[in-house]
This record gives sequence, structure tokens and C-alpha cells, in this order.
Amino acid sequence: MKFTVIKAILLLFIVASLQAKEVYNLDQLIKQALEKSPDLQIKMKEYEASRKRTDKMFGYYLPKVDIHAAAGEISSGDIPIFPNYKQQETLLMGTVSLKQLIYDFGKTGGSFESSKYMQESYSMNNLQSISDKIREVKSAYYDVLRAMALMNVAQENLKLNESQLYRAKKYYAAGIRTKIDISDAKVNVIQAQIDLKKVHYKRKLAYGNLDKVIGITDIETPYVIQEQKLNLDDIFATLTPYDMDLKDSVAYAYEHRYSIKQLSSTLKASSQNIRTAQSEYFPSLYASVNYTRQELSDPKTILPQTQWQALVNLDWNLYQGGSSSANIEEKRIQEQISEAKLEFLKLQIKKDVTEAYLNLNESKDRVELSEALLRASIEKFNQAQKRYANGLSDYIELQQARQSYIDAKSSLVIDYYNYYDALARMYNVIGM
Repeated sequence: MKFTVIKAILLLFIVASLQAKEVYNLDQLIKQALEKSPDLQIKMKEYEASRKRTDKMFGYYLPKVDIHAAAGEISSGDIPIFPNYKQQETLLMGTVSLKQLIYDFGKTGGSFESSKYMQESYSMNNLQSISDKIREVKSAYYDVLRAMALMNVAQENLKLNESQLYRAKKYYAAGIRTKIDISDAKVNVIQAQIDLKKVHYKRKLAYGNLDKVIGITDIETPYVIQEQKLNLDDIFATLTPYDMDLKDSVAYAYEHRYSIKQLSSTLKASSQNIRTAQSEYFPSLYASVNYTRQELSDPKTILPQTQWQALVNLDWNLYQGGSSSANIEEKRIQEQISEAKLEFLKLQIKKDVTEAYLNLNESKDRVELSEALLRASIEKFNQAQKRYANGLSDYIELQQARQSYIDAKSSLVIDYYNYYDALARMYNVIGM
């Protein structure tokens, strides 16, 4: 009676502690991960930096305005038309200059377009990281659910062994069975307790991995996962289907994977870099306006107080040691590298999709077979219990039938969550 009261108090304490924590579902976990994960924040900052680089390159299209101010002493003399003239006085001077690009044969345009495509590349990289993070969250989430379900199986196993120990003692007292059955039952109870402890710590490890994936640094996990109630009698019929075949899956991945879009944007940026390098062979045309105002301490100075000029300028580098041609060839090689990377990525994606597709179908088949195995194991266990109760078999046969039932149930739980883990990976590799 005392033990029952203590157990009830502990149960109430556990329930109260669970109620103090937030209960998360999968969507909430994904939301937490997208908000808190440091790796995603890094990718986002890289994308924001690429946006600023694009803004910087766009600035070269706009006028450049400079202000220059100076103050100090100046001295002048030996002027040819005034051979005896000498001057030393205080100068205050201010200059405003404006420079506007007119045309540079694609140098600025190529740099700006390249920057835009690199911004797209960083954007696709960020989206791919989000897709990968969602996949990681789902995998970690299913690990926790799997550990919870296996704990239920382990608890059932412990109860079955405790019940068998109770029956063995009764049978021994009635002279129906020998004492060895009691010893065997005690061993199995202890082993069931060990198995329950193992699963308990696996659940803790699963929670720890989930904390890492969603970016929670608290020592104590501030949330719990809502346990999923499984109907193992007909669980195969509840599986979420995957409707595309392998060919359609690969085609979908080629069109939607963010990593492909990322490298495609990088390839476009490489092409624009070639355009920028080729523009070095041509001049740059720009307009400039300058206005200078200066104040001198001697009002009789011959220097003008104001000056201005409006010019159209042309800068043309005719030769710089062959660096322009070398630069163009380097950019072409970079473009070829980007093309090769894109083709290699497609090969890798095709391989990943194929593996994920086959793994998904294998997981589905395993669920179906594990469900059939569980039904057969239940039937065998029920028959073994009846045979043992009627003295037609020994304890070893009963124990083997019970263990086969528990193993089959555990396997079905594992295969069930492996299927959803495989389904999550399937969606990830095709970019859905």
C-alpha cells in the first residue's frame, strides 16, 4: 500500500513537471529551428552581405560627388610676366567635383550583373540550407517518437515478464512447475528492466540531438514532444504515400533543387565576369564637373577666386603587360569550372534521388512485412501461453515466443518511423 502511494505521488510529480513545459508538434519544432539555428543565421547573413555588394555595384552607375577643403599658407614668385612679384599669404579653398559614367563597354554592367547573380546564388544556398534544416528537424523528431514508442514496448515487455514471474511462483507453490522456472523468470525480469533503462537513455539522447538541431542551448530541455499513439494492428494502411515514380522524381529534382539553382546562378555570374574582363580592352567615357572657390588674405592677388570646368573624359589603357588577356582566360576557365560543377551536381542529385527512392520503397515493404510478422508472433505467443498453462511445453518455449513477439513489435515501430524518415529525405532530395 505504501509503495502504491509513493508511486502515485511520483506520477503526479512527473505529470506536473511535464505540464510546466511547452508541448511541441513538428511544425512548431521547424519554426523554432528556422528562428534559432545559428547555422541558418550564418547563411542568412551571407545572403544579406551579397545584397549589400549588389547595392555597392549599382552605385557605380550613379554620379560620384566629392568635396575637398583646404586651409594654409601659400607662396608664389618668379612669374615670367611679373619677374619681381612675390607673394605669401593665407589660403582658404573649397572644391566640389562631380563625375558621371557615360559608357564603359560593359565593365560596370558586367560587374553589376555578376553581383546580382551571386546574390541569387546566395539566396538559393540559403533556401537549400532551410530545406536541409527541415529535413534534420524531421529526422530528429522521428527519433524522439521512435524512442517513446520503444519505451512503451519495453514497459509492456517488463509487465509480461513480471506477470510470468508471478505465475511461475504460483505454479511452483501448486507443485505444477519446478523452481528453475522462477529463476528463469527473475532473470528475464531483470533483463527487461535493463532494456527499459537503455531505451530511456536513448530517448534522452534523442531529445539532446533535437535540441542541437533546433538550436536550444538550455541544459534542461524546455519542451516535450507530443507522444504519437500508434495502432500497430493495421499501421501499414496509415502510411503517407509517395506518388511519383523514380523518373518523375529525378526530373522534379533537376527543376526544383535549390542547390542546382544556386550553381546555375553562379554560372551566370561567371559569364558576366568574362564580359567585365573583356571590357578592359575598351575605353571608359565619363563626364566631370569641378567648381573651386578660394579666398586669399591679399585682395590684390592675381590668382582667381573661382574656377569651374565641365569636361567629357575618355580613359583608355592601351597595354598593361598582357594582364587583360590573362584575366579573360582566367574568367573563362572559371566559367568552365562552374559548368562542370553543375553537371557533377546533377549526377550527384540523380544518385541521391535514386538511393532515397529505393530506400523509401524498401522501408515501405519492411513495414508491411513487419506488420505481418507481428500478427504471426502474437498468435504464436498466445498459443505458447496456453501450452505452458496446460503443461504441454516448458518455460523456454514460452520465453522464446514472448521475446519473438516483443522483437516483432519493436521492429514494426522502428520500421514505421524509418519510413517517415525516408519520406522526409525523399522530399528533401527532390526539393519539395
